Amino acid sequence: MQFWHFSECAYPDLPSSETYESVRVTLPNGVIDPEKAADLWDRYIKEWQVADEAGLNIMVNEHHSTATCMTAAAPVLAAALSRCTKDARILILGNPVANRPDPVRVAEEMAMIDLFTRGRLDVGFVRGVQYEVAATNSKPVRMTERMWEAIELINAAWTSHDGPFSWEGEFFHHRQVNIWPRPYQQPTPPIWITAGTPASVPAIADHGYKAATFLVGHEGARKIFQAYRDRNAELGRPAPSDDMFGYAALCYTGRTDEEGREGARKLLWYLQSNKVTKEFTFPPGYMPYFVRAAALRGPQKSESGAPALSPIPDLTSMTLDDLIERGVLFAGSAVTVASQIERFNEKVGGLGHLVLMGQAGHMGHEEAVNGIRNFAEGVKPRLERVTDGVPV
Repeated sequence: MQFWHFSECAYPDLPSSETYESVRVTLPNGVIDPEKAADLWDRYIKEWQVADEAGLNIMVNEHHSTATCMTAAAPVLAAALSRCTKDARILILGNPVANRPDPVRVAEEMAMIDLFTRGRLDVGFVRGVQYEVAATNSKPVRMTERMWEAIELINAAWTSHDGPFSWEGEFFHHRQVNIWPRPYQQPTPPIWITAGTPASVPAIADHGYKAATFLVGHEGARKIFQAYRDRNAELGRPAPSDDMFGYAALCYTGRTDEEGREGARKLLWYLQSNKVTKEFTFPPGYMPYFVRAAALRGPQKSESGAPALSPIPDLTSMTLDDLIERGVLFAGSAVTVASQIERFNEKVGGLGHLVLMGQAGHMGHEEAVNGIRNFAEGVKPRLERVTDGVPV
C-alpha cells in the first residue's frame, strides 16, 4: 500500500460565517492578509518536504475562488514541489479538465513536471466540483463528456511522436498538436480518475486507469471498487490489482489515542467550513435533475441512500466516532490507526493507495508535522507487514 500526504492549503483565518453567505465564489479576497498567506505557503510546502523525508508520497489538488483551498493552480505547486523533494511521487488529483479550455496546455504542463521529477509524477483528472461552474464560467451540462474528450486529447498529445496532428472533436479543436517536451515516463505517466458513484466507474476501467474516491466511507468505496472489478470481469480481463484503487480520508496519528483524536477534531474544520449557497451547490445540468430537485427541497438526511449531491452523506452532523466508524476518518495512536486502516482495507476488498489529509484549518505546523511523522514511523511499517507491497 502506498501512502500520500495531502492538504487543501486553506486560508483559515476567516470572519464569522454569519457575516458572509458563501465561503466559495463570493467571499471577498480582501479577507486575505498576503503576509499570512505567504507564511502559510511556506509551512505547507515544508510539510510536504517532511512527508517526502519520512517516506510518504505527495498529493495536491486545486480549487478556485475559495478560502478552503489556496491552490488555484495545482501544476504550479507540483512544479515547486518537484524541485524541493527527492523521493516522493507527486500526484495531482486533479486537473479539472472539464473547466479548462485547452487540454494541450495541460499535456505540456504535465510533461514538464514529469521531466522535472525524472518520472515521479502521477496525473489525475477530475470533472471539477459544482461550485466552480460559476467561478470558471464553464458549462455544467455534459461536463463528463467534455472531460473524457480532454483526456483523450491529452493522451494523444503525450503519445504522438511523429510530428503534428489535428484534433477535431465535439468540444475541442486543435491544429498542429506537437508538444515539446514529451513526458519522461513512457508512454505516459500513471493516470488516475476520481469517481463519486459506481455509475462513473466503467469508463475508468475501460481505459485501465486508476480509480480514486474521496470521503465516501468503506461502504461507498467498496461499491466503487467493486464496480471496477465487475467491469473487468465483463470485459474478460484479469481481476484488477489493488494498485488500481485509491481512497482519500482525513487522518491524524498521535502518540496516544487521545492525542490522535484531538488532532482529528481540528481536521473537521475541512468538513464544517464549507458554507455555500444553493445557486453554487446545485447548478442546472451538473447532476441528474431528480437529484438536484430533491436537494433543493431542503437539507438531506445522512442515512445511506438519501438523495444528495453525491454518495457522501452530511458529514458535518456526524460525531468523531461516527466518522471513524464509516471510514471517513482515521484517528488515534499508531496501533489504533493501523487497525482502522486494516479493517477498511478488508471491507473494501483491498486498495493500493491511501491519501491522508493530515492538515486542515487551524492545525499548527508542528502538530501537522508530528502527525505525518507518527504515521510514517508507527503506522506505515505495521501496514506493510499485513498488506502486499504495491510497486510504483
